Amino acid sequence: MRQVFVIEGPTVLQGDVDVRGAKNSVLKLMAAALLAPGRSLITNVPAIADVRIMCELLSRLGCGIDYDADAGTVAIEVPEAPGITADYELVRLMRASISVLGPLVGRMHAAEVAVPGGDAIGSRGLDMHQRGLEQLGADVRLDHGYFVASAPGGLRGADIALPFPSVGATENLVMAAVLADGVTTIENVAKEPEIVDICTMLVSMGADIEGIGTSRVVVTGVERLHPVEHRCVGDRIVAGTWAFAAAATGGDVTVHGVGLDLLPNVVDKLIEAGASVEAIGSEDAAVAGFRVRGPERPRPLRVSTLPFPGFPTDLQPFVIALNAVAGGVGLLTENLFEARWRFVNELSRLGAQVSIDGNHALVTGVGSLSGAEVEASDIRAGAGLVLAGLTASGTTEVSGIDHIERGYEHFVEKLTGLGAAITRVEKPETVIP
Repeated sequence: MRQVFVIEGPTVLQGDVDVRGAKNSVLKLMAAALLAPGRSLITNVPAIADVRIMCELLSRLGCGIDYDADAGTVAIEVPEAPGITADYELVRLMRASISVLGPLVGRMHAAEVAVPGGDAIGSRGLDMHQRGLEQLGADVRLDHGYFVASAPGGLRGADIALPFPSVGATENLVMAAVLADGVTTIENVAKEPEIVDICTMLVSMGADIEGIGTSRVVVTGVERLHPVEHRCVGDRIVAGTWAFAAAATGGDVTVHGVGLDLLPNVVDKLIEAGASVEAIGSEDAAVAGFRVRGPERPRPLRVSTLPFPGFPTDLQPFVIALNAVAGGVGLLTENLFEARWRFVNELSRLGAQVSIDGNHALVTGVGSLSGAEVEASDIRAGAGLVLAGLTASGTTEVSGIDHIERGYEHFVEKLTGLGAAITRVEKPETVIP
């Protein structure tokens, strides 16, 4: 049997929705706990499949894990000598598993981490991870699908310049450098809020990091770190998902747990589409939020995806879904991941008018989409297809929902709370004679 989401549309979303910690941060915070023996506690943790996978991965490295999905906490008891091998069985399920590479090499001076799997959204080369660790003094090679790294004498500080502000490479190299001997300077680093979050946790553990949130960080290695309690930053991508859902359906949705400061370019585009956006709550991250009221019909958007503070590539499918029902012609330029266009083929099944030319998607808005059977190829594509189904007339059936549940907690329940007619249904597998 396979599970699918069945959506009856069209729907106008209305109400309040809570957003907990960022998937793109919490998994790396959990990996960072490996840098200090003892018990670290991470709070504001989302109840998503990827967290459970990372818990299992850390458990197999010898850590004690106490994950309370309802309370949103995960306690990680790190031994004095954790294991160094991250098996393919788990790593293939989630690309974020590569984030244990830096901490293990930095602290244990050795690691064997399988080349990761995860979303089918295009190439995400790991050469920057390898070259950076080599500059820090590690020997790194690819052996039968594993990154095998060793630094018997420990890592040493180096000057590193990334050819592209890669989030994953930035995280791994900073985590490796915090226990290295000497000073490491990394140029052209990623500046996403999730990078700031992990650096903030590392500093509270005793790391010496300067330039947090800028394109150049300086890490002065220390001898030892200590465990901490840390609150994960709110998930700006999930918050942006609800914001675009409100704008596309002409709804009125208040998002709690993420402030507008984490969505600089997104706010501008929502307003450009005709939505009103209002900050609520306070500057305290725990109670920050915002309200989005959508127009009767959105205006088309021209968007180019870029590293933070540019428009996030993870919100690209929602722009295309909005443009599909907008009054006019919109354009999306994807500058980061080429395979995100797989989403367009599925969206076309709903009647969307999209033409692809290289890294550009030209979208001509139609009066109404029509329900159909579609399949999710990654987390955001799946959520984007659900959003499109909310605007479509009739029944939309989305398969591949395991992708969606890797990044969205209680997805059906939260949509139902906003007035959507969506259910999870089991269907028999198709058998080919």
